[in-house]
Amino acid sequence: MDSINRNQPEENRRDLSGADAIERVKDMIEDADTCFMCTGGNLGPSRGVRPMSVREVDDAGAIWFLSSVDSHKNHELETNPMVKLMFQVDKHAGFLEIDGHAEVSQDKARIKQLWDAHLKVWFTEGEDDPRITVLKVTPKFGYYWDNKHGSVVAGAKMAVGAVLGKTLDDSIEGTLTF
Repeated sequence: MDSINRNQPEENRRDLSGADAIERVKDMIEDADTCFMCTGGNLGPSRGVRPMSVREVDDAGAIWFLSSVDSHKNHELETNPMVKLMFQVDKHAGFLEIDGHAEVSQDKARIKQLWDAHLKVWFTEGEDDPRITVLKVTPKFGYYWDNKHGSVVAGAKMAVGAVLGKTLDDSIEGTLTF
C-alpha cells in the first residue's frame, strides 16, 4: 500500500470488473472524449504515440475510432494489435489507462454510424473517403484514478485536510478487468 494511502481515513481503492468496469470506462471516456493511443511499432516521428478522438464506447466496452488506412498506427497494428490508451478527464482528476486489442476494418456501415461532419478535415471526401478505417479497441485490463464525489467535494476535502494537517482527499483508484 502506498504511504499516502495509509493516511487515508476512508477507503480509496475499488477494483472493478465486468459490467462495473465497463460503466466506469464509459463514464470517464464520455467526459474525456480524446486520448493518447500508443502502439508498439514506434513508426514515425511520434514514436507510436498519438492523440485520438473517441467516436463511441459501446455497451460491451469496445472503444471505437476512425483512422486513415495509410497512417503509421494502422501499419503498426498490422504487426502488433495491442494498444495502450491513456485518458485525462480534467486537470485534477479522471485518469484512465487501458490495455487492449485493436481490430482494423473498412466496414462502411460502421463508418457511417461513427461519422461526424468535423471529420472531413482529415477525410476530405467525406464518409465515403476510401482512406477511412474503423479501429475497434477491445479492453483487456486497465487502471483508473478519480474522485468519488466530484471536483468540488474533492477540493473542499483537500482544503479542510490542509487546515487540519490530515490526509482528506476524495480519491478512488483501482484495477479494471474486462
